[in-house]
Parts: sequence; structure tokens; C-alpha cells
Amino acid sequence: MRFVSFEFQGQPTYGLWKAEGSWLQVPADFEARYPDLKSVIAAGKLEELEVVTQKSGTLQTAQTARLLPVIPNPGKVFCVGLNYKTHVAETKRADSEYPSIFTRFADSLSAHNAALPHPKETTRFDFEGELAVIIGKGGRNIAQADAFQHIAGYACFNDATARDWQRHTHQWTPGKNFPLTGPFGPFMATRKAIPDVNSLTLETRLNGTVMQRAPLSDLIFTLPVIIEYLSGFTPLSPGDVIATGTPGGVGDRRVPPVYMKAGDVIEVEITGLGALRNVVSNAA
Repeated sequence: MRFVSFEFQGQPTYGLWKAEGSWLQVPADFEARYPDLKSVIAAGKLEELEVVTQKSGTLQTAQTARLLPVIPNPGKVFCVGLNYKTHVAETKRADSEYPSIFTRFADSLSAHNAALPHPKETTRFDFEGELAVIIGKGGRNIAQADAFQHIAGYACFNDATARDWQRHTHQWTPGKNFPLTGPFGPFMATRKAIPDVNSLTLETRLNGTVMQRAPLSDLIFTLPVIIEYLSGFTPLSPGDVIATGTPGGVGDRRVPPVYMKAGDVIEVEITGLGALRNVVSNAA
């Protein structure tokens, strides 16, 4: 099952990914009960959504509608830093006993095929291809053994970063939260559709050149460890998003550095989760 959020006639809606550029919109009576994809997840109605939309959904296309972030309105967006050995090595940082956590704001998220605005305030705009996890069932103090039962699904994520702002202090938040710099999509595949997340491979391409490539089995802190840790200090809720970290190959650590500029095409592709594509633009 693959689910999307999109805007049609100026109103947010959601439904099923049919193909690149075409989606089935949820029937109106179902949407009246569950106004967004997050509420469907919270109610445990993803399978019902698929059935009713396959039967009675309305076909919409990119000519008349536009994708939104998979979850446009998450309560929390967590990001994990330094979670691949190759990235830790290129940053010359020591190993950590615990996951490095920072947050993004919901208004920093963007969608597949949306313009990726290059902040005017930075000359060091970098890419970070990542796996995003969408929480399905909330909870506190979730045990690692139960963690996968709390996952609704997965999507591609690009944690695009203003590196200079990231390093103004030891707090990374400013560099990670410029508006619309967190592309998230193109769709969410359910946990059942991806039975072995460790078998997937992540690849980031800049103008067609592979910049990052790694199996998700290379994660230092696995998904159960991350979920246990996060839920140890805050409740997780349906629709919360966790970007799980980026592998080595980021532009900032190359010699010479490679930063994104207007006109560049950046793609993050993960096995079974499609290819998240954005064209960098000058910020308005």
C-alpha cells in the first residue's frame, strides 16, 4: 500500500499513489470522517482507506493537483544525526553512546517535485538523503521488541541543510529549519509492504551523479533503538516523523565541497519507496 497527501482545488486531501503524476483521491464520505492521512493512521484505518479508495476514489493528476509532504501536519519531526559509520568518519567525530537528536518544524517540510528553495542566507546548501519513519501507534517507553508495531510506514526524506547556520553554535536547529527545505515523499509505503527495512538501499543523486549510496543495514542506531530512545523522553504520536540519518558522501565533506545551487536536480531513492525528486530554486 502506498499513500499520498496532495492539494486539489486549493484544499488538502489524500489518497493512494497510482503512478508518477497520478493519484486516487479518497471518497468524500471517508474524508469527512478522517480529514487527513494522519487521522487515518491514528484510527488504524489504512487498509480500509485502500479498499474504499480503490473502489470509489477519484483519479487526480499533477496537471490539476500537487503533492504535499506525505504527512503535512506531523505533531513532531525528529531527525537523527551521525547514524552511519561513513558519515561519522567523514565528519571526524567520535562514536556516540546515544543517538544524536534534533528537530524540524512542520513548515520546513516539502513535497516530491516541489521546488527546493535555496535560502538566500547561506552559500553552503547541502543534501542529506534519509529514510523517514512514520509513527502509526503512539506510546511512551516503547521497548525495542515492540518498536516495529508502532511504525505505520516509510518514505524518502532529504534533510537539506544550511551548513553555516548549522554550525553557528553546537545547536543544529537553525541550519535544519529554513522553510520548505525538508522534502518528504513521494509516498508512504506501509510497514507490511516493506517487511525487511534492512534490505533496502538508499541512493542520493545530484544532477544524475551518485553522491550517497548505502544499505539501511548500515544504520548505527537501528529503528527499534531510535524509537525506544525517543519514546523514553517524549510520547510518540500517530503521524510523527523520524528522519533516521544520512550516510557518508554529503557535499560539505567532499574535497572540494559540493553544494546545491539553483537549477540543480536532487533525488533521494530508496528501494521500494520511490524516488524523491526536487529542483533547487532561488528562494523568493
